[in-house]
Amino acid sequence: MLSTKMRILIVDDDPAVRDSLKFSLELEGFEVHTCRDGAELLAHPCLLKSDCIVLDYKMPGLDGLNVLRQLGERQVTVPVIMITGPVTENLRDRAIRAGASLVLEKPLLDGALTDMIRELVH
Repeated sequence: MLSTKMRILIVDDDPAVRDSLKFSLELEGFEVHTCRDGAELLAHPCLLKSDCIVLDYKMPGLDGLNVLRQLGERQVTVPVIMITGPVTENLRDRAIRAGASLVLEKPLLDGALTDMIRELVH
């Protein structure tokens, strides 16, 4: 039986967070690509072939909300999980309106991100 790994794009300006998320998701069997900022994501060759995007909110240049808006303008329909420090209801509402499927608070609990990705994609 042919099995295809789910492809995840991680966008975070903090290399330690990117590497940690990449490592843990690869251990769970995902194919993971990383981007250091929103501009790199928008130009990434795997953008439209991805199953899910994990997007940091607070980044220099384009923040997560602006990236979500640009994805919407480009009619990118890949589910997006926004991750950030403390989540306010205001930020959660703005992120969902801008196109995020979920907003999760960092630090992420073990397995929470994996579970949410699988739930969103299936």
